[in-house]
Amino acid sequence: MRSKLVVGNWKMNGSRAANATLLSGIVAGLGGAKAACAVCAPAPYLAQCQELLAGTPVAWGAQDVSVHASGAYTGEVAAAMLADFACRYVIVGHSERRAYHGEGNELVARKAKAALDAGLTPIVCVGETLAQREANQTAAVVGEQLGTVLETLSPEEVTKIVVAYEPVWAIGTGKTATPAMAQEVHAQLRAQLKVRVGKEAAQQLHILYGGSMKPDNAAELMAQPDIDGGLIGGASLKAAEFLAIINAA
Repeated sequence: MRSKLVVGNWKMNGSRAANATLLSGIVAGLGGAKAACAVCAPAPYLAQCQELLAGTPVAWGAQDVSVHASGAYTGEVAAAMLADFACRYVIVGHSERRAYHGEGNELVARKAKAALDAGLTPIVCVGETLAQREANQTAAVVGEQLGTVLETLSPEEVTKIVVAYEPVWAIGTGKTATPAMAQEVHAQLRAQLKVRVGKEAAQQLHILYGGSMKPDNAAELMAQPDIDGGLIGGASLKAAEFLAIINAA
């Protein structure tokens, strides 16, 4: 049976003081939680995460990574730099990167590859817009998004990624896919992974749900057979809410 994984995506939020309070609250409240957990912070705060979380059960990571190893790429952050701060995870292909920065499937796949080459675990995000869902294009859209990554990586590399399904229409809107709706897409993604890496390996991979998971819906969502945890946005900025989701897992 797969363990659960709950990852907080702080997005562009935080300050040194607020982060210290949040992280100390999370660490203090973990208790005997069985789910693995991590926070993905803005790049300037990764050193603080390393300082405050080293030796605790909470892992940390970044929200984006460059495809380039080094060079004249002003404003970019290389995977090796993230590894230098002992990051474990990095989010790639988040819907906000796709929408606001024009990141396409091929670039996302290259970012996943760059992360893996540096020893990081990429959290590969896929998801459809409201218009795409209403046009019954969900399966095609998420299938193509994940498929490009699977084609770029070797089967062995695929076994080292985390996938996150985030219906764009349910992020920050208060709307949430029903557990059955989310499970349907997660099952499709698992089947797609199975074709690439085999049934046994696919059964071990984590597929997270990233569409407005909150304390009051987390348990029902994560009770679905193919939902292995959550990629948490706003609720990860409040220790009590984040811990409630971790405990629900």
